[in-house]
Amino acid sequence: MCRMDQFSAAGEDGAAEAATASGASGASSADAGATGDNGTSAQTGAGGGADPGTGPGPGPGRGVERGAETGNRTGGGESEGAPQAWAALGGDPALLARVARTRRPGLLPSALPVQELAAATVTACALAAAEFSCVRERSAVLPSVQVDDGAVAAAFHSERHLRIDGRDPVNFAPLSRYWRTSDGWVRTHANYPHHRARLLGALGLGTEDGSGSGSTGTTGGTGATADDEAFAAKVAAEFAGREAVEVEDAVFAAGGLAVAVRTPHAWLAHPQRAAVVNAPLVATSRLDNAPPLPLDGRPGPGGLQGLRVLDLTRVLAGPVATRTLGLLGADVLRIDPPQYPELTDTYADTGLGKRSTALDLASRSGQATFEELLASAHVVVTGYRPGALDRFGLAPESLADRRPGLVVGQLCAWGGSGPWQRRRGFDSLVQAATGIAHIEGEARAAGGEDAPGAMPAQALDHGSGYLLAGALLRCLTEQRTGTGGSRVVRLALARTAEWLLRELPREQDTGPAHPFDPTPWTAEADSPLGRLRHVRSPVAFGRHTPSTWTRMPGPPGTDPSAWS
Repeated sequence: MCRMDQFSAAGEDGAAEAATASGASGASSADAGATGDNGTSAQTGAGGGADPGTGPGPGPGRGVERGAETGNRTGGGESEGAPQAWAALGGDPALLARVARTRRPGLLPSALPVQELAAATVTACALAAAEFSCVRERSAVLPSVQVDDGAVAAAFHSERHLRIDGRDPVNFAPLSRYWRTSDGWVRTHANYPHHRARLLGALGLGTEDGSGSGSTGTTGGTGATADDEAFAAKVAAEFAGREAVEVEDAVFAAGGLAVAVRTPHAWLAHPQRAAVVNAPLVATSRLDNAPPLPLDGRPGPGGLQGLRVLDLTRVLAGPVATRTLGLLGADVLRIDPPQYPELTDTYADTGLGKRSTALDLASRSGQATFEELLASAHVVVTGYRPGALDRFGLAPESLADRRPGLVVGQLCAWGGSGPWQRRRGFDSLVQAATGIAHIEGEARAAGGEDAPGAMPAQALDHGSGYLLAGALLRCLTEQRTGTGGSRVVRLALARTAEWLLRELPREQDTGPAHPFDPTPWTAEADSPLGRLRHVRSPVAFGRHTPSTWTRMPGPPGTDPSAWS
């Protein structure tokens, strides 16, 4: 892999380039189981600088104003999250010297170090991409990595800044929200029609088909129906007479999604937290000693041309990872079951750089088609509950047996062990369970709000997505630098939450209070879905990183089940 053994004077834009020597790659973590402006900015290395988190006590951060880009470049690393994220990927710490960060405090205001998490995960991902491009090009020069807090903040809000023919996307259905119970609060997630039906069924509010009486069809890109506002009053009344944990258990038993809002202290005592805390942030393991799968042709811009990725993920975290691989040139094919298509507004954001097909893995024809795709795939990424896809032959060991040298990425909500390992989950639910919603709610209580809060972005999703992309790239690097073998990478949103709550450094945000304008980090393009305004990727290294995606998303599930 690329190492910082010596420096070369030949640089990009006047900066010194690092000459690197090939050698054995760093060891990966042991496997323990399985969402700017041009403001005044400080440009730092991967290390020092103010963290926008507010420390243990609550306190909102602040934005910055558009204006001149000025600041200082400093080195370091002890007080930031980037070294932690990079270490989680098993990277050589010396490579962090190639990172330059443009700091813009207050863009993701929170009582927690959300902006530090965001910058750290993007830094680790970009550095892993630069490292792999170096190996793929057989170059002795590691490209420099540029991380701009404005680009990062815009990317962590990508689903909110999306516009489709000028229309705002629908990101949450009316029944996806906090609800007061007799003893506290619960958070539900009912964006998908089947999750909505199960929620209502658990409360005795559904019809015989589970769809909910008076259903008039989905609207606005989620599983919502036109009469969900009327249903909301009935749901609120039902929840008000029940305890939060009772609701949690009843909805889970029906296959729906509801989580009691817990305090950080309550989560500390929860058995699922005990299982999560024992796992590494990123768990990577070798499955065999197979040689790396060949990559044909030139690397192309981004370094991933020729790489084939099967994407069996949903919503945000997994799709953010595969969207990043698509940016860097990979051929990414998204696969969804035909009975559960992705929501169009969601895919308009996460489907950049991909194609999307519907494939029934429970059918013989679907299985046969998948095997044809797997026969020339380099990476498979899944985003379902642990074990949920094993019956289709998608367990990592089974995949590697059929395709030696494969890299498998797995992402779930609650982790690969513990009493909740089989539960469905999303970023908002993990925030509720782990105490994040309670902390953010306390921070807003001074303003008169009496409800749980939420982070300024779905940072568990986005952050985990960039970590996953970086981990996959590091596996590809390690395979080509002396330590071959099929690999599996595992991440969990709950483990990322643990990192945010108790491991990332917190420092007081001192940025000026001004609104955030994402315009400098957005682009517009025509697509089969209409005219899209989308956020550019924050991953940037060297001169040749693609500035945006060349493939725009179309309607989900409408592409052929074949490689391009």
